Amino acid sequence: MSRLSTLQKKKTKLIVGLISGTSADGIDAALVKVTGSGSATRLKQLAFGSYKYPEGFRELLLINSLPGSGSVDLLCELNVLIAHFFADAAKSVVHKAHIPFSSVDLIGSHGQTVHHLPVVKRAFGRRIRSTLQIGDPSTIAQLTGIVTVGDFRTADMAAGGQGAPLVPYFDYLMFRSKKKNRLLLNIGGIANVTALPKNCSIHDVMAFDTGPGNMIVDALMSRWYGEKFDRAGRRALHGELLPELLLGFVSHPYFAKKPPKSTGRELFGASFLPQIERLVRTTKREDLLATATELTPFTVFDQYNRFIAAKMRPDEVLVSGGGAHNRAMMEALRDYFRPAPVQRVESAGFSSDTKEAVCFAVLANETISEHAANIPQVTGARKPVILGKICL
Repeated sequence: MSRLSTLQKKKTKLIVGLISGTSADGIDAALVKVTGSGSATRLKQLAFGSYKYPEGFRELLLINSLPGSGSVDLLCELNVLIAHFFADAAKSVVHKAHIPFSSVDLIGSHGQTVHHLPVVKRAFGRRIRSTLQIGDPSTIAQLTGIVTVGDFRTADMAAGGQGAPLVPYFDYLMFRSKKKNRLLLNIGGIANVTALPKNCSIHDVMAFDTGPGNMIVDALMSRWYGEKFDRAGRRALHGELLPELLLGFVSHPYFAKKPPKSTGRELFGASFLPQIERLVRTTKREDLLATATELTPFTVFDQYNRFIAAKMRPDEVLVSGGGAHNRAMMEALRDYFRPAPVQRVESAGFSSDTKEAVCFAVLANETISEHAANIPQVTGARKPVILGKICL
């Protein structure tokens, strides 16, 4: 344990943050210099890289993320195999920074979510919530020789929370302002929002998953065009919005549910595709894609109106994640939130693409510092808890 004690005493640490999101297309890795902890945290990003999974791996991963389509033996193997990919990503991003790997103090790995069940279930007299992120952190620690913190979500769930979203703690540390009401929107596979009233404390933070981000659009692009995503939203911009279909989408019960709430591929993955593909014979693909694209900004604004607007009106909306590059989504968000400016998070000095990887570097630092990093009113947990498992 002496190594942990030494780590705790270090004022400045070099930390690698790793994540593969719900899109499951590869690993984002960030090397960050972190000084201090808690509300005194300061950071400098030294390098970032996105590392694709091997050809065909994503499809195997998604098959094993759905009930009835995977197998326990393959999932067991994937848990270790993907840890090798995460370890390789950590080494690559450090090499990119031209820094000796031995100088890295810590790795924070979110892993790859294969299933997320945030709704309480009764089983054998117990009330449980569960989630599974694969990419075993002990394997990463052994392959890299670096102390690794992983499996961040389960501690919050054990305390009665949904294990998500966790990014709002990072948003609070890095983006709170004395003068501005800020809305932080991350559009990955799933979209999530964090509301930071000006001069807020941690107890004032509001956050939740708003619903689908890029997930549905990416799936349609893959099926119809053999492409992983709609680059810059070009295809969607050529389509016409289908209002009746859009209203049919937003009748989903998730949107009426009050926070705390989180979601994933289990609700907004493959189940949405059949009802869209049934219309292909009578409706232009571009129109269907435009409508599926509009679903994200429409539901973000709907969820803001339902659960945030009465408490806070944003002075600015800062967007990160893959959706920040989608012009169709960004233009729609600007229309909905006008007169508040909608900008990529770069305007606040951060990168749209690197934010979540950097977040898990910071969360690992909080774990080593023995600081609770969930926000109970956001996740629904009974109390603040220290997140993650420390692997030597």
